[in-house]
Amino acid sequence: MVAVLLGAVLAGMMTTLVGMGGGMLLTAGLFTLMEPVEALALSGVALLIGNIHRIHLYRAEVSWPTARRYALGAFPGALFGGLFAMGVPGSLLKLGMVAVAVLATAKVVMGLKIAMPNRAVVAGGAATGFVSATAGGGGLIAGPMLLATGLTARPYVATAAVGAVSVHVGRLAAYGSGGYLDVHTLLVGGLAALAIVVGNQLGEGARHWVPEGWMPGLELGTVGMMLTASLVGLS
Repeated sequence: MVAVLLGAVLAGMMTTLVGMGGGMLLTAGLFTLMEPVEALALSGVALLIGNIHRIHLYRAEVSWPTARRYALGAFPGALFGGLFAMGVPGSLLKLGMVAVAVLATAKVVMGLKIAMPNRAVVAGGAATGFVSATAGGGGLIAGPMLLATGLTARPYVATAAVGAVSVHVGRLAAYGSGGYLDVHTLLVGGLAALAIVVGNQLGEGARHWVPEGWMPGLELGTVGMMLTASLVGLS
């Protein structure tokens, strides 16, 4: 449990510092500690709680028309993805995690752009849900999708949180139907959510003394840790 909580703190710190990768980093780390579906279920609990808190903070900034379209695709996509994840070998899910980590690394190192048209919110939500439920990297799709709608700053964060809640509810419903949401998972996931909040606070404090020029290196370090963890999880 200590390793899970430390990983959650680190995930919160890196998300706050560089604005990306916390959820993927946490999931990749959990893949090294437990079976893939167990890791996905635990991270889903933690990220669900975290996004509910984010909605509470920014509830006045949500773009509800976009959020509803996002959720319309996200929930069934995540539900199907969760059912799919429980029906395939764990090795396939681990390969999916590696693929997500490689894509995130390419995005940072090579400036890879993932473009999505504004009209694709429902389909993009479904893709986000499926990828989140099977490899934990749906943010790579959700980010460009929401930016294409013109959302920025707090409305972007708030609307993304609403969509993320739909994703996590959908995938947790699937995992629960397979018996993966026991008391232990719910308890550790809840503690991990609190650890993410602690990491967020530590990251916010660190922003005051970390030079802006260090940010590209921190982004590279985040995706490097994610890629390393996903490769270790293959063993």
